[in-house]
Amino acid sequence: MNATKKLHDLGQSIWLDNITRDLLNNGTLARYINELSVTGLTSNPTIFNLAFKNSGTYDEPIRQKVMAGLTGEDLFFDLALEDLTRAADLFRPTFDRTNGVDGWVSLEVSPLLAHNTASTIAAAKALHAKGGRPNLFIKIPGTKEGLPAIEETIFAGVPVNVTLLFSADQYVAAAEAYLRGIERRIAAGLNPEVGSVASVFVSRWDGAVAGKVPAELANHLGIAMGERIYKAYHNMMASSRWQRINNEGAHGQRLLWASTGTKDPKASDILYIKALASPFTVNTMPENTLNAFGDHGEVGDVMATDGVAGEKTLAAFTKAGIDIDALATKLQDDGAESFVKSWVELMTGIDAKTEAARKAA
Repeated sequence: MNATKKLHDLGQSIWLDNITRDLLNNGTLARYINELSVTGLTSNPTIFNLAFKNSGTYDEPIRQKVMAGLTGEDLFFDLALEDLTRAADLFRPTFDRTNGVDGWVSLEVSPLLAHNTASTIAAAKALHAKGGRPNLFIKIPGTKEGLPAIEETIFAGVPVNVTLLFSADQYVAAAEAYLRGIERRIAAGLNPEVGSVASVFVSRWDGAVAGKVPAELANHLGIAMGERIYKAYHNMMASSRWQRINNEGAHGQRLLWASTGTKDPKASDILYIKALASPFTVNTMPENTLNAFGDHGEVGDVMATDGVAGEKTLAAFTKAGIDIDALATKLQDDGAESFVKSWVELMTGIDAKTEAARKAA
């Protein structure tokens, strides 16, 4: 039994943090499903930007959409949904077999809306309706302005992948936004089962303090923060509010580990996969990390739920001069800015391809 199958059998879902039309066309995604126990995938503006820049596969579809009058964001979301609905159909057997717990794909609203609550809600509803797949998550950042959008979108029955979470406080705020949406559905006599995951970014913590802490602390901050958040996740699931929505039929929001590719070339390429093994969670892996784990991965002990080891490590970082709360805020702000940058590059590239298609017509 390979390591990915062992990890899946432990109770953690393995998702691919990538989507390209080539992965779909050449059967690679289907192979990952069959051979590496992949049961879902995630996307973001950076992933699509790289896909469009690095493959000519999109040139003809773009030309056809330009001829049909599409441009800019409308053209992009058409292309993205074509890819994601094909992927959703590949994962649909998993979605059906697990009663909607697993088998999801994710599409992000425009990062330009990260601080605009009303526009985020409208975009999330429109994109999910356009996708026409029950196993399509709409990604909304867990920023201050994103939290009310998450609540309203959940209340509207639209599945949400809450993204750009870094700390336990940010996770709890996102989980409570989900809870409020579900509780309102229950009060309104609506079906409380609306899918959701809370995506916690891990490796960016270590990148942010690289070279700023003693060598023995290198590549330990992300995992320690993960341990703190995992305890908060278990506390949330054990709460009376969570148990009440479970009793009404809601599966509950799952915790998702994101940004789990190792950034430090001196560290193990499966560092975060092994350390974050934990039941009833998701690990969405970059493609090279997925293949590395499939090749030489190993599954050790599952994460402890008490968070004790993580708190000891976090205390060492505080002693070393790291303001963890301030860094969590900075990481979320920087993450939002990074997605905006990728979005602008993506739109610029699409505009260039649009102009080229018009000239060739």
